[in-house]
Amino acid sequence: MFEKSETALDVHRRLAHGDVYFHTVVIPEGFNMFDIAQAIQNAGLGSSEEFLKVATSDTALIADLAPDAKTLEGYLFPNTYEFTRMQTMQDMAAAMVKQFRQVAREIGLATDVPNGVQNTGAQKIDLQRTVALASIIEKETAAPEERPLVASVYCNRMAQHEALQADPSVIYAELLQGSYGGALHHADMQFKSAYNTYTHPGLPPGPIGNPGKISLEAAMHPADTDYFYFVSNGNGHHRFAHSLEEHNKNVAAYRKVMAGK
Repeated sequence: MFEKSETALDVHRRLAHGDVYFHTVVIPEGFNMFDIAQAIQNAGLGSSEEFLKVATSDTALIADLAPDAKTLEGYLFPNTYEFTRMQTMQDMAAAMVKQFRQVAREIGLATDVPNGVQNTGAQKIDLQRTVALASIIEKETAAPEERPLVASVYCNRMAQHEALQADPSVIYAELLQGSYGGALHHADMQFKSAYNTYTHPGLPPGPIGNPGKISLEAAMHPADTDYFYFVSNGNGHHRFAHSLEEHNKNVAAYRKVMAGK
């Protein structure tokens, strides 16, 4: 990129030196593949459709760790990347997956294995479940200190075979089918999709976004609680409850706060 007038010698020097312009792409924690595709497009690196095509098909990039992954959702690690126009969409997706691998090794979610040796099935399933849970945790709270508590709520629900009832999963289900209108309504909770955790108990078939390190660690090490419910307190944090009665009181308090704003 030439942003000002330069002499022929300066132009030659930059070309010979390989002074390539890098486009910055910021991927915040919790971005899903649709968000990332739009960020790629906004950076002038190609169309969002091109990136989505790779994100929904090139699962070989993560197949050794997540053999059941249907897309790269969950494994496109949030970070600030520097890409050039010479890099392909495959290159960009591979860079994000590489960053996921690095962080997964750092926190003990994935281990290095010799070439040609596969991780055990149990290890693979654990990683995929952990990333799926972490993706929900990431969407539920922006407060790092609350993430192990949110993780405990969902783990407690799964232990009792109760539905997770995570609103972000419904949003993602509708995004996949292109029907999300920007807000959830009561009728949406019956939306037909395996990703709808109101109608399907347990974790969704895959991640609903791309979690960061703190959410992955929370999913790996949930707090030891007997919480089964949580609701926003209207000020960026949540109130946690052991019983439905206590939860209903917290919901009433939340509504009161919102009514006063």
